Amino acid sequence: MPTIIVDGKSYEVGSGKNLLEACLDAGLDLPYFCWHPSMGSIGSCRQCALVQYRDNDDQHGRIIMGCMTPATDGARVSLKVEKAKEFREAVVESLMLNHPHDCPVCSEGGECHLQDMTVMVGHRDRRYKGKKNTHRNQYLGPLINHEMNRCITCYRCERFYRDYAGGKDLSAQASRDRIYFGRHQDGILESEFSGNLVEVCPTGVFTDKPFLADYSRKWDLQSSPSICSGCGVGCNISPGERYGRLKRIHNRYNHEINGYFICDRGRFGAGYVNGDKRTNYVGIKEPNGAFKAIKKNEISRHIIQWLGNGNIVGIGSPRASVESNYLLQKLVGPSKFSLGVSQTEHNILKRQVSILQTTRASNPSVREIEMADAILVLGEDLTNTAARIALAIRQATKNKAIAMATKMGIEEWHDSAVRNLAQKELSPLFITTTAATKLDDVAMKTITLSPDEIANFGLELARQLADGNSQDPQIIEIATYLTTAERPLIVSGPSLLNANIVESAAAVADALAMSNQNTQLSFTFPESNSTGSILLGEPQNLMLSDIIENIDEIDVLVVLENDLSRRLSAFEMTQLNASQTKIISIDVLENKTLEISDMVLPAASFAETQGTLVNNEGRAQRFYSVFSPLHDRLPSWQWVIDIAAVIENEELSAIASFDEVIDLCAQNNNFQALSSVAPDKNFRDHGLKIPRQTHRNSGRTAITANTSVHEPQQSPDEETPLTYSMEGLNRDQPSALTPFVWSPGWNSNQSLQKFQAETDGPLKGGPSGIKLIKSSGCGVSLDYDRTPSVSLKNNYWRLVPIYSLHGSEELSLHTKEISELAGLPFIMLSGRDADNMKVSDGDGVIVSGDDLRISISVRVSARMAKGCAGYSAGYNEIGHLTADTYVQINRDDEWQPLKPVVIATDRIASFKSEDNQYV
Repeated sequence: MPTIIVDGKSYEVGSGKNLLEACLDAGLDLPYFCWHPSMGSIGSCRQCALVQYRDNDDQHGRIIMGCMTPATDGARVSLKVEKAKEFREAVVESLMLNHPHDCPVCSEGGECHLQDMTVMVGHRDRRYKGKKNTHRNQYLGPLINHEMNRCITCYRCERFYRDYAGGKDLSAQASRDRIYFGRHQDGILESEFSGNLVEVCPTGVFTDKPFLADYSRKWDLQSSPSICSGCGVGCNISPGERYGRLKRIHNRYNHEINGYFICDRGRFGAGYVNGDKRTNYVGIKEPNGAFKAIKKNEISRHIIQWLGNGNIVGIGSPRASVESNYLLQKLVGPSKFSLGVSQTEHNILKRQVSILQTTRASNPSVREIEMADAILVLGEDLTNTAARIALAIRQATKNKAIAMATKMGIEEWHDSAVRNLAQKELSPLFITTTAATKLDDVAMKTITLSPDEIANFGLELARQLADGNSQDPQIIEIATYLTTAERPLIVSGPSLLNANIVESAAAVADALAMSNQNTQLSFTFPESNSTGSILLGEPQNLMLSDIIENIDEIDVLVVLENDLSRRLSAFEMTQLNASQTKIISIDVLENKTLEISDMVLPAASFAETQGTLVNNEGRAQRFYSVFSPLHDRLPSWQWVIDIAAVIENEELSAIASFDEVIDLCAQNNNFQALSSVAPDKNFRDHGLKIPRQTHRNSGRTAITANTSVHEPQQSPDEETPLTYSMEGLNRDQPSALTPFVWSPGWNSNQSLQKFQAETDGPLKGGPSGIKLIKSSGCGVSLDYDRTPSVSLKNNYWRLVPIYSLHGSEELSLHTKEISELAGLPFIMLSGRDADNMKVSDGDGVIVSGDDLRISISVRVSARMAKGCAGYSAGYNEIGHLTADTYVQINRDDEWQPLKPVVIATDRIASFKSEDNQYV
């Protein structure tokens, strides 16, 4: 490891670093703007100036940029010499020439990197008295607010949006002091990762628009460590609360999973927590069908009255925590418990877990996915089913460029040099799906097949890897790339609801792993705790179909955080509603299941409770409440305990704390390490709990002054090591307990580097979470039989699900901005099929089949498997369309195209509706 000398003091630093990284790793405060640990260096802002000396005799030195200079052994530099300080101050002064200096009204104020750096360099007085350049702000959609006048031309936004995330509709325009960062015209940003501009931008150019509409300063927010519930990847987030409302979501760094970035569903999809569809009070259905609010202590009377023969059955949920699912299964017994998913989905997910427990390939984290140098995707549109994995794969395609640069002696952090050298060279990515994906632009080859054909393609590829007998040149080509790669990766999942695709992915991975121990196999899981619920499952568990078939024999059915209308057919929902079974629903939002329930118990959302979720790689992670539940809301696991007390279950009713719930869950063999996921409630840092509030939290005593002049007591938290207060210590604790990042002089999220062992490295507090799935490495038992192709009649199409980041997930769809972006439900056709029907985007078609006839909008895809038509999965309006059914599709001559709805109410004079035709 090289040793550098900074202002006469020696520091040992990591190899392959630049001087800016080396100084930050050493704990020194060297200002910067354009550099980002995930995007490398371009030397644009000139802010990280240092003076470097040739040797001990050189007393003058020369000014260099820290981010563009390698940290070599024996390098002598100075931060504190006067000419370096003057240079850095002059850079800030030049940046402020056209900056409006509107900190008091800027939503970035108090967490602004420009503010921090301005103070750090000592700049105070403005000498420039001339006019400032001004710009017209753009409408960029419902998620991002644009204030171009605050720009300091660091190029971070363009580098993230275009170079890192692959967006095409935002770039730098014009030149010199007229440079402009935005779209070619007003319109909704197309990237699924646009929200990261909020944190990437060091000033207030791109800000969180929903947060701006319900704003509080960073120092006034109460925050907590949490886990995103938007999909199965398990990104770490930091929700912020004020006045009993969830204000925003920020990325919470996890070295192994999300790093610095999350998708827009994760950042903006939690608005439902404040929505008017929240369940607030215990409700009992009256004879007229209306719900009447009752007191909590009246619950027992009704349940006892309903129990009859005492036959109580429970339905769990893949979006409920491990603890809630476990307690419900414990309450009713494994033989009277369902995991709450369809039999098809259950079988596929169970098989995925089984494969991960036996495969010869390794099960990678998102970070490890980024290191792959050849990738095969089978059947998954990752941008819409596991967006953070899609972003990681996009980075993995750049590994060939990095390898080329390394061979030429160019460091990986030298971003512009690496890109210039590589030009369009990318690591091989092969995508085999039924329809076009957002990763197609970086794929070496895209292959469009039906679900059965995808499975057969994978099996033939596995056979080629095993014995080399294929005659298909496409199979041979892909096999060659995979076998010559150092770290090949296979990615698949359950999205197409075809078990054979998962089997074929496992076959390919195991065949590769026979000769390459670095082979990786990654499966996606659809919901935040899909993996955890499968690990909890017992062989005697019921399927949903079993419950419906025997519904009249059940006295009480407890439904835990599960809208069954998304899992059951319309006929099955009718059967459930017509039965005499009393249904108790525990849920966060009103839904169709609550409508047919006899009792509703209001559940706390992820922001109001704590629990454990298990992500797609089997990593168990703990989330914590950011504020106390309002009204009658309780954690789901607490409601189960209350029901246990009513039916006199002594074991469960005796539970007095969340830690006792965890200890009970640890009785399950798959969850023996659950208590090690995060510290228990007795953890203290120097005798103190960890504060959720910053030490600068203001106006705390006045929050409820409009209702009473008496200051209420802070909500107690007896269940966790955290406190709803500003008192305590928030430094050097385990990373699972870090609610927010702040360090003296670093008020923005750039303060994260003070919490890392090294820049872009693990957190000092250690890893967050524990992997529960470890492979035995014995290999997967596989069936290599091909699936016979189905010949279709003319004008019949096989329905395949098409997922949307905005629209397919149950809870986020109830967030105003997400529902607006989701647009209308649709049928997706290939260009050829659309031409044959004489329809185009926005036209209507009639979809008909057995007991089915609906009129629906059309989307045309760049590619779609022959004989297949996609439908918008997860949209409430078309719950009766299901995968693998065969339908007729005809042009609807009476279709009335809906005019696009322009979401914006601000600055839309030049907005063109053509850019927004699905909203």
